[in-house]
Amino acid sequence: MFRYTAKEIASVVSGEIEGPDNRSICHLFIDSRQQVSPVESLFVAIKGQHNDGHRFITDLYHRGIRNFMVLRTWRPESNLSESLFIRVDDTLTALQRFAAWHRSRFKVTTIGITGSNGKTIIKEWLHQCLQDKWHITRSPKSYNSQVGVPLSILLLDENTEMAIFEAGISRPGEMEKLEPMVRPEIGIFTNIGEAHQENFVSIAQKIDEKLKLFENCNILLCCKDHDMVWQRIQQNKKLRNANIITWSSFTGADLYVTSTVSSNGSTKIKALYRHEYKEVLIPFSDRASVENAIHVWLFMLYLGLDDVYIYEKMSRLVQVAMRLEQKNAINNCILINDTYNSDINSLSIALDVLNRTIQRNKKTLILSDIMQSGIKPEILYKKVADLVHEKGVSRIIGIGQDISANSPRFKIPAVFYSDTGTFIKDFRNITFSNEVILLKGSRVFEFEKISSMLEEKVHTTRLEINLDALVHNLNYYKSLLPEGTRIMVMVKALSYGSGTHEIASLMQFQKADYLGVAFADEGVSLRQAGITLPIMVMNPEPASFDMMLEYRLEPEIYSFRLLELFSQAVIRNQEINYPVHIKIDTGMHRLGFLPDEIPDLLLALVKHQNLKIISVFSHLAAADEEVHDSFTQKQISTFKDIANQISKQLGYPVIRHILNSGGIERFRDACFDMVRLGIGLYGVSNTVQQHLRNVSSFKSHISQIKIINKGETIGYGRKGKATNKVTIAIVPVGYADGLDRRLSNGYGLLFVKGHPAPIIGNICMDMTMIDVSTIAATEGDEVTIFGAAYPVSRLAEKLGTIPYEILTGISSRVKRVYFHE
Repeated sequence: MFRYTAKEIASVVSGEIEGPDNRSICHLFIDSRQQVSPVESLFVAIKGQHNDGHRFITDLYHRGIRNFMVLRTWRPESNLSESLFIRVDDTLTALQRFAAWHRSRFKVTTIGITGSNGKTIIKEWLHQCLQDKWHITRSPKSYNSQVGVPLSILLLDENTEMAIFEAGISRPGEMEKLEPMVRPEIGIFTNIGEAHQENFVSIAQKIDEKLKLFENCNILLCCKDHDMVWQRIQQNKKLRNANIITWSSFTGADLYVTSTVSSNGSTKIKALYRHEYKEVLIPFSDRASVENAIHVWLFMLYLGLDDVYIYEKMSRLVQVAMRLEQKNAINNCILINDTYNSDINSLSIALDVLNRTIQRNKKTLILSDIMQSGIKPEILYKKVADLVHEKGVSRIIGIGQDISANSPRFKIPAVFYSDTGTFIKDFRNITFSNEVILLKGSRVFEFEKISSMLEEKVHTTRLEINLDALVHNLNYYKSLLPEGTRIMVMVKALSYGSGTHEIASLMQFQKADYLGVAFADEGVSLRQAGITLPIMVMNPEPASFDMMLEYRLEPEIYSFRLLELFSQAVIRNQEINYPVHIKIDTGMHRLGFLPDEIPDLLLALVKHQNLKIISVFSHLAAADEEVHDSFTQKQISTFKDIANQISKQLGYPVIRHILNSGGIERFRDACFDMVRLGIGLYGVSNTVQQHLRNVSSFKSHISQIKIINKGETIGYGRKGKATNKVTIAIVPVGYADGLDRRLSNGYGLLFVKGHPAPIIGNICMDMTMIDVSTIAATEGDEVTIFGAAYPVSRLAEKLGTIPYEILTGISSRVKRVYFHE
């Protein structure tokens, strides 16, 4: 943790101060949703492509934040009299300058890592191997961007003995901004691939741009087997003073890898390091892990560490969790599983994720001892206690001798156990109900046993939901809208199969304006889960009116009968000015008032003074089909005219909305006051697919593999026939899960290790058989039905249907697993 005065920070970034310049700042943040201690925190309002941090300053002020770094030209809309403002020309540049200055104050061994793949894995494995010899500060998760790097640098403190930072770029010119912040003495170049290639004229240019991180390095580690990388390094004049240390599967490198032999999920690697025989064993067998591990091995050899120490550390490498998974747990709880590492920085990040999961007011943290922190336990756990209090944790369960010894430092409800076994023995005496549980532990505590006990036992076939991708898609659509346009997010039909409560909670956190559901019971469930956003019910039924009023759900009114019946319900429940939404049928010809009914509607609306018309809306029939654009324009024109008539008759303005996802993409001049975002949020579009990220991945696993001889049959009706000797895999997913039976008998494919495996025989209710004869598959391997590589839109095209049908057809028995990258 740093501590500077506002005057010092302003001086570093050439800023102009408004307010008391002697305020002490010890924390800097850019995410307005992050829970921080307000007194000594500084919010940096970054204006990006999809968002502007200045929009959230007033809200932050009301939450107690008083210190802000803003653009010189920005002025607050309301009186923020107690605020301190540091005004700068560009807030991102100022953040980077401040981080570079902070970095200059520390003389520690610093490692910089770049490349296309493996940066985070290598960084985390280096930390796993070296943390008991040095106190290490490292980039949290994958913080390697123009914003992530400075936030990582600011974690440097007086305890740091070694720093490991990763740096990533997506276009030319970015690394020049990162290098002055990282200033690595030692560099590691992982490899080169196609990621972000669209912004570079060639692979060579991308390599050259990445190599700018190492222009002031003393040491550079790389693999000579990547021919173009090695060629560009040799030709780079600014690297000629650096000591280049290499590894290769061929002779002529410092570390000559002579063999890699994989067996039972592990790999033995033999090599010569400067003509001395070396050997390590790693608990992984895939090619990427082997390459990443050799980089780590080479670095430890360069440090001169003992071979026995290296062997022991490499053999105990732990898989790096690249995401935080969110799962359903016992007794209506939500489990966030982050059991792969435990340090105070990653704890802070995980607690922020927990606070984004707002379906439950109660939040429990299960935390092990934090190992090899380099900080005295009494100081460390004072920091932990302050952090969990600051982040709003309701209860802590501490496991380990150190955290137990420091139990008095925690001022919230707490219970402590000396080890995991003791906790497990007492598990039945601990109550978990309707809460969010964050599981955060060091590997040696074997928290996977606790995870297994907490996780709801359900069908293992799952639909994975990438919440970060969902937010990306939301921000993309926001970028298409005129400033001030509201967004209603459609969460009907289990949020297009993704799970209503979880998606609604995220949208509430992301400050959506409205939610839309199909039926009242969906809205009731959201209210019971803690959702407070306004909710429109698109198919209200008279039998549900009293319940809708009880839970403050707002109906779509589409007929005179419904208008009369709901007005009576409002009177019966002694409500006044109850919000409703008027649906106009401009050509879709489903629900709604027709244009020739509008004169009578205007009279009826005046009659029902107990109702408040919040919005008037309609639905486009073919917004994503260019051939029908003239019809769409006619719908928009008709709607605009009717909405104006209604507003004039009422004597007050109403919210107008007609655009769905396809409409937002193609008819932005018709955004009116609000838009309704549906399928586009979930990563599906006919128009802007290249700008969206995949959200949902439908996955299972191989239960069994068997050999079927030529002439034998497979499955019901003996439809699958082995024309040759064939290897089949049985996968526990069937038509009861939402796998369309039309994909049977070779028409459809599932994917194992990225390879297509034809479906053989008829799809059963609960199982499917696939041909894996050409795939090196093993029992337990993951199987993908659709995902990023084979999106749901392609599967829908094959079936002659639309993605909506497939997504909403995935059974409720399929477990939804939510994760943040």
